[in-house]
Amino acid sequence: MTTTCEPLASTEFNLGPLDQIPAGEGREFHILGRQIAVFHARSGAVYATQALCPHREGSLIDGLMGASTLICPMHAWKFDLSTGEHLSGECPLTTYAVRLDETGQILLKLGDTLPQDLRPME
Repeated sequence: MTTTCEPLASTEFNLGPLDQIPAGEGREFHILGRQIAVFHARSGAVYATQALCPHREGSLIDGLMGASTLICPMHAWKFDLSTGEHLSGECPLTTYAVRLDETGQILLKLGDTLPQDLRPME
Protein backbone atom coordinates (compact mmCIF):
# COMPACT_ATOMS: atom_id res chain seq x y z
CA MET A 1 0.00 0.00 0.00
CA THR A 2 1.32 3.43 -0.93
CA THR A 3 -0.03 6.53 0.75
CA THR A 4 0.29 10.19 -0.10
CA CYS A 5 -0.01 12.52 2.88
CA GLU A 6 -0.70 16.12 3.74
CA PRO A 7 1.80 18.49 5.42
CA LEU A 8 1.30 19.98 8.86
CA ALA A 9 3.08 23.17 9.96
CA SER A 10 6.73 23.43 8.97
CA THR A 11 8.00 20.27 7.27
CA GLU A 12 6.20 17.74 9.49
CA PHE A 13 3.76 15.41 7.74
CA ASN A 14 0.87 13.48 9.28
CA LEU A 15 1.03 9.96 7.85
CA GLY A 16 -2.09 8.74 9.64
CA PRO A 17 -2.66 6.36 12.55
CA LEU A 18 0.01 3.91 13.69
CA ASP A 19 -2.50 1.08 13.68
CA GLN A 20 -2.47 1.12 9.84
CA ILE A 21 0.96 -0.57 10.09
CA PRO A 22 0.86 -3.96 11.86
CA ALA A 23 3.56 -4.46 14.51
CA GLY A 24 6.69 -5.94 12.96
CA GLU A 25 5.96 -4.52 9.49
CA GLY A 26 6.54 -1.44 7.36
CA ARG A 27 4.59 0.66 4.88
CA GLU A 28 5.74 2.94 2.08
CA PHE A 29 4.71 6.58 1.83
CA HIS A 30 5.36 9.09 -0.97
CA ILE A 31 6.16 12.56 0.33
CA LEU A 32 7.26 15.39 -1.95
CA GLY A 33 8.57 12.93 -4.51
CA ARG A 34 10.40 10.76 -1.96
CA GLN A 35 9.74 7.11 -1.19
CA ILE A 36 9.88 6.69 2.58
CA ALA A 37 9.44 3.46 4.53
CA VAL A 38 7.89 3.65 8.00
CA PHE A 39 8.32 0.68 10.32
CA HIS A 40 6.28 -0.25 13.40
CA ALA A 41 8.41 -2.39 15.72
CA ARG A 42 6.78 -4.99 17.96
CA SER A 43 8.00 -2.90 20.90
CA GLY A 44 5.83 -0.01 19.65
CA ALA A 45 8.78 2.03 18.37
CA VAL A 46 8.44 3.75 14.99
CA TYR A 47 11.26 4.23 12.47
CA ALA A 48 11.43 5.96 9.08
CA THR A 49 14.04 5.39 6.37
CA GLN A 50 14.47 5.58 2.63
CA ALA A 51 12.22 2.95 1.03
CA LEU A 52 14.78 1.26 -1.21
CA CYS A 53 17.93 -0.58 -0.21
CA PRO A 54 21.09 1.29 -1.35
CA HIS A 55 22.59 -2.00 -2.59
CA ARG A 56 20.16 -3.16 -5.28
CA GLU A 57 17.07 -1.04 -4.58
CA GLY A 58 15.11 -3.85 -2.92
CA SER A 59 11.86 -2.72 -1.31
CA LEU A 60 12.73 -2.46 2.37
CA ILE A 61 9.10 -2.72 3.52
CA ASP A 62 9.27 -6.37 2.40
CA GLY A 63 12.26 -7.01 4.65
CA LEU A 64 12.37 -8.91 7.93
CA MET A 65 12.28 -6.78 11.06
CA GLY A 66 13.52 -7.74 14.49
CA ALA A 67 13.67 -5.17 17.31
CA SER A 68 15.44 -2.25 15.58
CA THR A 69 17.17 -4.32 12.87
CA LEU A 70 15.93 -4.66 9.31
CA ILE A 71 17.10 -7.30 6.82
CA CYS A 72 16.75 -6.41 3.13
CA PRO A 73 14.68 -9.05 1.30
CA MET A 74 16.97 -9.15 -1.76
CA HIS A 75 20.46 -9.82 -0.43
CA ALA A 76 20.09 -9.93 3.37
CA TRP A 77 21.87 -6.65 4.08
CA LYS A 78 21.21 -5.74 7.72
CA PHE A 79 20.50 -2.21 8.93
CA ASP A 80 19.99 -0.57 12.30
CA LEU A 81 16.69 1.27 11.86
CA SER A 82 17.45 3.79 14.62
CA THR A 83 20.63 5.05 12.92
CA GLY A 84 20.41 3.76 9.35
CA GLU A 85 23.84 2.18 9.70
CA HIS A 86 24.60 -0.99 7.74
CA LEU A 87 25.71 -3.60 10.28
CA SER A 88 28.74 -4.55 8.15
CA GLY A 89 29.85 -0.99 7.39
CA GLU A 90 28.48 -0.73 3.85
CA CYS A 91 26.19 2.07 2.60
CA PRO A 92 23.87 3.41 5.32
CA LEU A 93 20.19 4.25 4.95
CA THR A 94 18.84 7.77 5.06
CA THR A 95 16.69 8.05 8.19
CA TYR A 96 13.98 10.56 9.04
CA ALA A 97 12.74 11.95 12.35
CA VAL A 98 9.42 10.32 13.18
CA ARG A 99 7.19 10.42 16.27
CA LEU A 100 3.71 9.65 17.46
CA ASP A 101 1.39 12.40 18.66
CA GLU A 102 -0.95 12.03 21.63
CA THR A 103 -3.65 10.42 19.43
CA GLY A 104 -1.34 7.83 17.83
CA GLN A 105 -0.82 9.68 14.54
CA ILE A 106 2.55 9.16 12.84
CA LEU A 107 4.34 12.49 12.33
CA LEU A 108 7.36 12.54 10.03
CA LYS A 109 9.76 15.45 9.67
CA LEU A 110 11.86 15.88 6.57
CA GLY A 111 14.07 18.52 8.18
CA ASP A 112 16.40 20.80 6.25
CA THR A 113 16.65 18.44 3.30
CA LEU A 114 13.73 20.06 1.47
CA PRO A 115 14.59 22.08 -1.64
CA GLN A 116 14.56 25.80 -0.89
CA ASP A 117 11.44 26.41 -3.01
CA LEU A 118 9.46 23.84 -0.97
CA ARG A 119 10.34 25.20 2.47
CA PRO A 120 7.62 27.14 4.29
CA MET A 121 7.89 30.92 4.38
CA GLU A 122 8.99 32.33 7.74
